[in-house]
Amino acid sequence: MNKKVLYIEDEVYLSRIVKDTLELKGYEVLHKKDGNRIMEHLNSFAPDLCLLDVMLPDIDGFAIGNHIRNANPQMPIIFLTAKTQPNDIVKGFSSGGTDYVKKPFSMEELIVRIENQLKLMNRDTSATQSLPDEVVLGAYKFYPGRFELHTPEKVIKLSNRESQIIGILCANTNNAIDRRELLQTVWGDDSFFNSRNLDVYIRKIRGYFAGADGIEIVTLKGKGYHFVVA
Repeated sequence: MNKKVLYIEDEVYLSRIVKDTLELKGYEVLHKKDGNRIMEHLNSFAPDLCLLDVMLPDIDGFAIGNHIRNANPQMPIIFLTAKTQPNDIVKGFSSGGTDYVKKPFSMEELIVRIENQLKLMNRDTSATQSLPDEVVLGAYKFYPGRFELHTPEKVIKLSNRESQIIGILCANTNNAIDRRELLQTVWGDDSFFNSRNLDVYIRKIRGYFAGADGIEIVTLKGKGYHFVVA
């Protein structure tokens, strides 16, 4: 079955090139000029991956990414944008992005990134395979298969990446975790953009555990992290 890509882009010429090229590569592409009916498209088209331009009319790509992430935590989301300042990149990953492609880009690069995201989405890591269905972390409980972190006050729905990272932390509780190995496991490479992405995720996960006594993600400068569970 062909993989489905939901593509939101308002540039007519660019969108035609991207859509036609992806279809030639065997993808089924639903192209829309804006994200005003994003939930309808997600439900009816059921994409395997979302490709979002950032600068859009009415509602920007980052806001659309947030909507998608809330509806489907496991969905790979690639942002396409000319905005390449560090703050823009961090905002993109904070908005649910799993990759970030700078305009102008080559179709070869875009296709490789799409294929990589789909491969990572379908790949189980050896670290999380060994985890039980329920991981008890003090007063918290982590459910890898359900993408959920239960705190005493609420249930946190995790994205696929968040669940992967927490799973790796849990599999290495009270041991050092090499940053480069973590990047290679979750993203497949340790590029600058993925490194910034990891920073965003670690900050978010620290926030999830902020109210937990005896649980801390310690940064080991120049090496990685230490997931301390007392």
